[in-house]
Amino acid sequence: MISAHPLALSLRGLRMAYGDQVVLDGIDLDLPKGQVLALLGASGSGKTTLLRLVAGLLMPTAGTVEIAGQTVAAPERGVVLPPEKRGLGMVFQDYALWPHLSVARNVAFPLEMQRLPAAERAARVTQALARVGLGDLADRRPSELSGGQQQRVAIARAIVGAPPLVLFDEPLSNLDRELREGMVEDLAALVANLELSAVYVTHDHAEALALADRIAVIHRGGIAQLASPAELIDRPASAAVAEFLRLGTLLPARCSDGEWVIKGTDIALGPGPDAAAAQVLLPERSLAPGTHGPAQLRAEVRSMQVRNTGFALSLTIAGTDLPVRLLSAHPARPGEMLALSYSPDALRWFPQAG
Repeated sequence: MISAHPLALSLRGLRMAYGDQVVLDGIDLDLPKGQVLALLGASGSGKTTLLRLVAGLLMPTAGTVEIAGQTVAAPERGVVLPPEKRGLGMVFQDYALWPHLSVARNVAFPLEMQRLPAAERAARVTQALARVGLGDLADRRPSELSGGQQQRVAIARAIVGAPPLVLFDEPLSNLDRELREGMVEDLAALVANLELSAVYVTHDHAEALALADRIAVIHRGGIAQLASPAELIDRPASAAVAEFLRLGTLLPARCSDGEWVIKGTDIALGPGPDAAAAQVLLPERSLAPGTHGPAQLRAEVRSMQVRNTGFALSLTIAGTDLPVRLLSAHPARPGEMLALSYSPDALRWFPQAG
């Protein structure tokens, strides 16, 4: 049964090390029931290790893992519950469906392992398939289904036992970009309708932003920022987060006679922090072609790509090699100089690198 505990997951002081190699350190987070947490990070950041610690596939060096109020890992106290005792649902990269079994038998497998009576298994399987919209496909084989339908079978299997938490291990990573983008929307709608408590591991920014209530950006074994998607985009906590999310251009800046300019130029940036030098994020979404904004700069077009939403321009700020990106409604030729506008209020300031 699903626990009434308000937190689906709680991690405190979680640490994972292999000898002298520290993979994760100081992980603290809470996931309220009914919300989705995305673990977003580059390859090797520690996000997959964190998921495995929650699942019980790895045991932490220190700290505690609580699922729906139950402590499932606390090495200092000798608490170590194996995966099968944690009652979790899991959705894997390749869905892990058995091709020789029907949809219903695939979904029923976790209940068979629990040795539930046949009548109860059948009722739960029927309910789970109905919840994911596959009630009329129970007798099909996985090979007869589309990719999106196979994903729904994997989710039905994950929720059939009414787990307090579902773990998604990069379920869309094996798909090509176009198919993945379409399935993200379907998956986000399904997860929201099911009101799942879930941890979703991904390296794809769009997936995390579309699916999650909160996102933990994992960087060098720690949480660089834990925030809602909107807050993450509007107020990145550091230059590293802004750079990883590709939010725009990080510019080196200096203060001269009380005026902030792009380092190596006389391009004014407006008011900045109380420092002699800093980094400043010029968000891509704050840029617009033309001179109608409160602040302007000039940039040279380097290349252009045609997108279904417009023209993706790669430019460099005039007199520098600093790159900027712009999605424009109009094409532009390489070598063309464009005037760009932005609001100084959109700039985000960070300490100088190093």
